[in-house]
Amino acid sequence: MTNPLTVGDHVMVDVSEKEEIASIAELLDRSNCIIRKATNLSKQSHVIAANIDHAYLVVSLKNPCVPLGFFDRYLVAAESYFIPVTILFNKIDIYDESAQSLLDQYQKIYTRIGYHCMEISAMKDLGVGEMKSLLKDKVNLFSGQSGVGKTTLINKIQTGLNLKTAGVSAFNEKGKHVTTFAEMHELTDGGYIIDTPGLREFGLINFLKEEIPLFFPEMKALLEHCRFYNCMHIHEPGCAVKEALEKGLISASRYNNYLQMIDSQE
Repeated sequence: MTNPLTVGDHVMVDVSEKEEIASIAELLDRSNCIIRKATNLSKQSHVIAANIDHAYLVVSLKNPCVPLGFFDRYLVAAESYFIPVTILFNKIDIYDESAQSLLDQYQKIYTRIGYHCMEISAMKDLGVGEMKSLLKDKVNLFSGQSGVGKTTLINKIQTGLNLKTAGVSAFNEKGKHVTTFAEMHELTDGGYIIDTPGLREFGLINFLKEEIPLFFPEMKALLEHCRFYNCMHIHEPGCAVKEALEKGLISASRYNNYLQMIDSQE
């Protein structure tokens, strides 16, 4: 693991007699965390944050367009620790017809399986007021790829932070890293926001392939209807998930991303 301590951790500290120096004596048990593979080729893990009440996945479908594989790997990581996630579709003020079509399609996919989706624009203050009421008195994690407007949104939610932001590269339409480490900010109305560095990729780590179907809500709901109790929903006969896929009741993109996750754990 690259970081034994992370933002959001609860610790016990020893304070010197002069109370000028304190040292961490004990890391208390975490209620949950979001964890990912440190790099694509690494076998080490990186804990993004811990003890989270709610996670917000900030995405955009234009400048840059976040791939669905990123959505689903993040959601699986959150599901594994029972962390509720809201998907924030940012930059809706610049969506053209193509991006709007994707937005409609993606919202249908994720609302159908129980995820709360919101359309927002940090630049135009669209949806920001509603966001503030949702964050009150909670520890809220904001994550997303570089360039999706995550830090700009946090600046709008909590005025006075003046966190540094940057645009998207004109060369490759990818975001530029500005936030270099995770940091927790207190909200005036109560609660906290954890701002995290932009993520290029989100790799799963410390998962058994047999566990992964349990972190897809639509698959978990159908497992009892499969012929085999340990069905992996790939080649097995009498699979309720594959039947639902053929009927269009399960998203093909979600299922294909599921297969890729299984392959990556082989």
